[in-house]
This record gives sequence, C-alpha cells and structure tokens, in this order.
Amino acid sequence: MPQPWLSNAPVLDTPEEIARDVAAVKQIEAVPILLDILCETTGMRWAAVARLTENTWTACAVKDDLQFGLKPGDQLDLESTLCAESKRSNQPIVIQHASTDPRYSRHRVPKIYGIESCVSMPIVLPNGRYFGSLCAVDPAPAPVADPKIISMFRRFAGLIALQLHSEMLRQQDQSTLREARAANELQEQFIAILGHDLRNPLQAIHSAGLLLERKLEDPALQGVAARIRVNVKRMSSLINDILDFARGRLGDGMGVQITDVEDIDAGLNAVVREFQDGQPNRQIVANISVTRKVRCDLGRVQQVASNLIGNALKHGAQQAPVKVSARAEDSELVLDVWNDGEPIPHDSMDRLCEPFWRPSTSGNREGLGLGLYICSQILRAHGGTLSVTSTQENGTSFTARLPLDANHLDQDAGADRPQ
Repeated sequence: MPQPWLSNAPVLDTPEEIARDVAAVKQIEAVPILLDILCETTGMRWAAVARLTENTWTACAVKDDLQFGLKPGDQLDLESTLCAESKRSNQPIVIQHASTDPRYSRHRVPKIYGIESCVSMPIVLPNGRYFGSLCAVDPAPAPVADPKIISMFRRFAGLIALQLHSEMLRQQDQSTLREARAANELQEQFIAILGHDLRNPLQAIHSAGLLLERKLEDPALQGVAARIRVNVKRMSSLINDILDFARGRLGDGMGVQITDVEDIDAGLNAVVREFQDGQPNRQIVANISVTRKVRCDLGRVQQVASNLIGNALKHGAQQAPVKVSARAEDSELVLDVWNDGEPIPHDSMDRLCEPFWRPSTSGNREGLGLGLYICSQILRAHGGTLSVTSTQENGTSFTARLPLDANHLDQDAGADRPQ
C-alpha cells in the first residue's frame, strides 16, 4: 500500500508525520552543504528546508548564523511566514529589498522578523505533491533577484525533492518489509494454532467420546456419545481444510510427498467404503481399475477422492447413485466422480475452485467452501488438473487428472500433511 507521503493526500500535522518528514530530510546528506552554498553565494545568513501543511511551517533542516533559534522540528504558524504565499501560488517568492519593494514594503511578515531579503522556493516531489520550501532570509538586502541566483534555488529545490522522494521510497520499502515479516510471523502462529493447539484437544474429546460410546449401556447415552465422536470428526475435517488453505495460500504451498504407490485401487476403494459405511442409504457405484503403479501422494489423492465423493453425495439427487471411476489413460491417472441432480449454473463454473465460495443457489451450507479449492491445489502440486461438466441431461461430473509418473516432482514437495 502506498505510504501517505508518496500520495497527493494533504500533508498532516500529527507528531508521527512531522517526525517522519524531518527524519527524511535529515537522511539527505547533501542538504547542509546546499544550505551552506546558498548562504555563501547570496550573503544571506539564515536558510532552511521547511515542511508546509495547511496551517504550519515546520523546520526540517536549518543553517542559522543569525541566532533565530529555530531548530529541526520547531514550528511556526504558516500565515506568519512568506512561505504561505509561495505555497498558495506554487511559485517562488523573491524579495531583494523589502523596505523599498512596492509589494512588500508594508507587508507585516518582513516587519515581524525584521528581514530585508527573502527567497521561498517550492519543493515539489516528482509525484506532484507539494512538500514545502527551500527558503532563506536576512535582515540586510541580498542580490537574490539575479536570475542565476533564482535558478540555483530552483535547481537545489528540485534536487532536494528528488532525494526526498528516493528516501521516502526507501522508507516505504523498509516499512513493507517489516509488515511482511510481521505477516509471516502471524501466518506461522496461525498455522501452529490450527495444527497443534486446536487439533490436540479435539483428539482428546474424540477419544473420550469413543470410550463413553463403548462403556455406556443406555442406548440414548450411547447415541449422544456417538454424536460427539461424529461431530469431533467433522470439526477435525474443517480444521484440516483451513490448515491446508493456510499452508497453500499463506505458507509454503500445498504439501505433497511423492512415493511409488503400487496399489492405488485399494486406497481409492477404501475411501468409497468409508462413505458407503457412513451413508448406507445412498448408492455409490465404484469402477476403480488403475492396475498400475502411480507416483503420487496417496493420502492427498485419497483426499481429492473424498472431497469429490462427499461433494457429489451432498449436492446430488438423493435417489440417484453417485458413480466413481478411476483408470489409467495414456500417461495419466483419471479419477471421475459423477452425480445426478440440478446442474451447476453456467455463471458459477469459473468460480467453483475459489476458496470460501459456493453458488448462491446452493441450499446446503455445510462446510467452508474449501473442498474444491483444496482438490485443485493438490492436483496442481502433482502437475495435474481438475475439470467439471454439468448439464441437466448428463448430470455433473468432476474429473481429476494427474501424471502416472511424477518424476518431475520433488520427493518432498511441501509441508507434511496433517494426520
């Protein structure tokens, strides 16, 4: 995000803003030298770089051989300075002899400070923001109306503006780096809380529920214990989804551990059996016949199958079967999950794999809307893809494709998968 001093927003007078801009001018090593040159060339004995707001004049760098007493950070009311006119017009103010000048002989400011000569040259940053003024004054007349003197002030003001802009960009980069580091620390804490501090208590509750379910004799209490166990499992699944999302979007990417899987059919059939045992009233037709070695992360591929089957059971027609097929096709493993029912709206197709998104027409609001996003990221980590077709006539089919031989992937391509 751009910092305020790099925008065209009005300059503020908060202590933080003042300290920041004074520090930015202080970082420009050439400023004291430029002020010395101005004073030596013109004979003037007081010069400064000033920061101007709507109401105040703030000294950022000062050369004071007149003992005015102003130092960096000190402020004056803007209207008590000639810089106010320069700011309003965005033009330099040049006074060589105030007491004889037709415009300034009766001006209150020269009389207040007892000055005869004055220059106020606007300092405008490259982005067009008015920063302040390069100014010089003296109680005696000085030859500041000389075009060469005015040109020198203008060039020095331009140089200071360029250096200020560069310094402010540097400060912004440092601020962005600090914010990024803080965000990374927060992300690590977030992942640690999900991966440890929340899952461990849930595991204890799950074990307690399982023990109660076995020990209690009252069927009603057994049912309560079973519901505890089932809901803890669901909560654990939600946490795992968020953990995967956090690692994929905020951490080191979706973790996969690639190994040679000799019998992926058994792993996929196990996922189907788990759903069939959990929902015996639903029909799941499986045709899984890969019969080839597959280099993949078996647990992650099972996670893809589980998410797609769960999605089909959730959104498909209750009376129609869910069909699961897996096969080796050329150099790819193809996993297809089909369900009947209302088709996915056409304008929703491109957003299905966005995190935390579900069609507005979906009546089922369970879950976080992360399942398809996680599937797509797992397949992407394998070098694969996820596609979908959905029509009223042919139903909805999600197709996952991944290489049978993932030799191009690292053996450990990310963080360990949560268990």
